[in-house]
Amino acid sequence: MIYIGCHLSVGDGYEAMGKTMKSFGGNTFAFFTRNPRGGKTKELIPGDAQALSSLMREEKFGPLVAHGSYTMNLCSANLQTRANGLEMLEKDLERMEVLPGNFYNFHPGSHTGQGMEAGIEQIAEALNKVMYPGMHTTVLLETMAGKGSEVGGRFEELREIIDRVNCQEQLGVCLDTCHVWDAGYDIVQDPDGVLQEFDDVIGLDRLFAVHFNDSKNPCGSHKDRHEKLGQGCIGEDALKRLALHPVLAGKPFILETPNDDAGYIREIHQVLNWQQGN
Repeated sequence: MIYIGCHLSVGDGYEAMGKTMKSFGGNTFAFFTRNPRGGKTKELIPGDAQALSSLMREEKFGPLVAHGSYTMNLCSANLQTRANGLEMLEKDLERMEVLPGNFYNFHPGSHTGQGMEAGIEQIAEALNKVMYPGMHTTVLLETMAGKGSEVGGRFEELREIIDRVNCQEQLGVCLDTCHVWDAGYDIVQDPDGVLQEFDDVIGLDRLFAVHFNDSKNPCGSHKDRHEKLGQGCIGEDALKRLALHPVLAGKPFILETPNDDAGYIREIHQVLNWQQGN
């Protein structure tokens, strides 16, 4: 089973996003909990989350993958930036509890010159302040391209964060195909080897979602520039193999390709056609 969708705007409410994705032909989606560049969250509409949950059950949607703001940096050298990031994280996770059983994904952060060890420690410290036993949301660390001072460009860095977090049962990873490729993991020539390395370092039981993108850059470029499916350096054949890989079966695949709505609809049906053998 393939769950495939794209990012939608939360502006019209939760149920409206579900109806939009149904019209696109998809069966999961992602949304930013607030403006991706920061800012306040939109007020919840009474009953809206419950209406979306009902629609998801009726349409047999897979889990949703909410996304934290790009400006949230839990390991900045700037203390105020770190404090703002912690506040965003806490409030976002509070809101996610109205949609129990889904995922909250975020970029681990950039250590801004403090060093990788300090960055890892600060991210784990922030997670330990806001995560708690029995929460109904699974928090996902996203694999990154490793540009600049980003944390998460190597599987080992994510493993080190996980090892320092107390509520590990509510913590996992979202694998971004563009990011891991740009970080130097060759998912074209050796997808099985990359997934085996992920299993050896982190454990495939912690891989809950996939950001499904092609890349404008060659492997190991550390640049993070997404491309439409089949139009980049990863290519359609390799992406198809990943979409159909048994290890990734049943996980939500979220498109973050540079598209308009028509482009996303086209790519959703492209992936579903792969599932049908076309």
